[in-house]
Amino acid sequence: MIFSTCINFTNLFLIASTLFQLSCAQQVRKLSYTLIGGPCEGCEAIFEYESEKELSNSDTSTGFFKAIAEKMIIHGTIFENDGKTPASNTILYYYHTDENGEYKNNKETGIWVQRHGELRGWIKTEEDGKYTIATQKPASYPNSRNPAHIHLTVLENNGNYYWIEDIYFVGDPYLSSHKIEAVAARTCDSGVIELKKINGILTGNRDNILGLNVPEYDGK
Repeated sequence: MIFSTCINFTNLFLIASTLFQLSCAQQVRKLSYTLIGGPCEGCEAIFEYESEKELSNSDTSTGFFKAIAEKMIIHGTIFENDGKTPASNTILYYYHTDENGEYKNNKETGIWVQRHGELRGWIKTEEDGKYTIATQKPASYPNSRNPAHIHLTVLENNGNYYWIEDIYFVGDPYLSSHKIEAVAARTCDSGVIELKKINGILTGNRDNILGLNVPEYDGK
């Protein structure tokens, strides 16, 4: 009886110790996140994914299945700051408007989904740094002259997170020549991509370089 009681106490101690260690690890992980590159409204939405284990290097939004929307696929590679080495274990968060230029949300719950809408998602790169986003083509905000765009936030495996240049589209009537010729954008180029129809789906490529033109970036 005494032996059994000792075993029970030992098991309880091991369980409690394990839970404590997990709790500490989670707290350390949470505290290790650092926003760099200046203010970023909504960048914390990158942490709203349900489980990192569920993330993959491709994501499909609900907009891809809308009958009235233009299907669109964006693919590319995320590189380390040297512009050559593929960046693995990097999370990319995206969100954009619907065909009416609105951030609508019908079902999801969460702090930022109420503002970013349901046309959003996360990808996590593998060793080759490649990613694919299947969604719908966004529209400009109602009664505005803002070009259609896709917002992007990146979370590196070292805990640094920051916004990178939006994705814009060649041929957008509201896209200024100044924007197309941007030289200090937080991406490989100005962020403007060309869409071509492949098998009836608008398709484009957008590569990204971690930390490019991001203040405070040291790559550590």
